[in-house]
Amino acid sequence: MTETFTRRHVVRAGFGLAGLALAGCAPTTRGTPSTGLFANRENNFALNYGPRPNEKFPLPAISPAVLPPRFRRKRVRYNTSERPGSVVVDTKSFYLYLVEPNNTAMRYGVGLGRQGFEWSGRARVAWKRPWPTWTPPDEMIAREPRLERWSVRNGGMPPGLGNPLGARALYIFEGNVDTLYRLHGTNEPESIGKAVSSGCVRLVNQDAIDLYDRVKNNAPILVT
Repeated sequence: MTETFTRRHVVRAGFGLAGLALAGCAPTTRGTPSTGLFANRENNFALNYGPRPNEKFPLPAISPAVLPPRFRRKRVRYNTSERPGSVVVDTKSFYLYLVEPNNTAMRYGVGLGRQGFEWSGRARVAWKRPWPTWTPPDEMIAREPRLERWSVRNGGMPPGLGNPLGARALYIFEGNVDTLYRLHGTNEPESIGKAVSSGCVRLVNQDAIDLYDRVKNNAPILVT
């Protein structure tokens, strides 16, 4: 259960395949694991996905059984025309790449919107929030009236382990228009690598925290 928006918002925000083509985005290549001094640390599952007791809401460890190796955080070789600091979401492979210098990227496994809620295009990370409040949009409340209790007029759902946005959220704008999409944490690590959410790009909380710490405000984002 995450934030979503309708095709009306897609048209308003200028997303879609046509908008993507006009943006002239260059194709990217799927990242391949790199080698080097950082490899040992990044392959340490306990270090990357262990408990976070010092968080505002302490996070439990993630079980290796629910996060396949191919979707675990990893620095990879990555050739792209996108500049360092850019975020690229490859919806075909369920990967998010944070582009780095020297043809590398930090790669994260993600969960994506189910059929009917996919999106694509260029935008920017307008702002970021730790442990955000969640307010379902009106379209979602219309489908699920029980969510009215968390509407904007009721103050939204307070942060916590049960909040659908998890430990961190990055808010995606097209120009000055809020697309209502988010890059955010999730307490459902088994959803990574699947199309099960209502439109947003979700990462396990530990990866959402890592991404949050690395991404700058106004970083460009491309979703293909």
